Amino acid sequence: MATVRIPSPLRRYTNGQSKAQTTGANVNEVINNLEARYPGIKSRVCDENGHIKRYVNIFINDKEIRTLQGADTPVTDTDEVSIIPAMAGGK
Repeated sequence: MATVRIPSPLRRYTNGQSKAQTTGANVNEVINNLEARYPGIKSRVCDENGHIKRYVNIFINDKEIRTLQGADTPVTDTDEVSIIPAMAGGK
């Protein structure tokens, strides 16, 4: 199972866990499997059409998926998937 790093704003959906183990052949499947286990998390990561929101970055082993195959990027059992919401603010 791949390890998914859960950012602080989404931990209320994972019972406070900072990491979750899940399966999936690609990023889409990983997100769908997370949703099945932790209802509500997908709507924070994906828009109403199921596309990853533009302000949410997802990395697999330190590589941003937009530079790979996007949501179709393959995921293996040894991969670490990081969900990172973009930060805003400052002067």
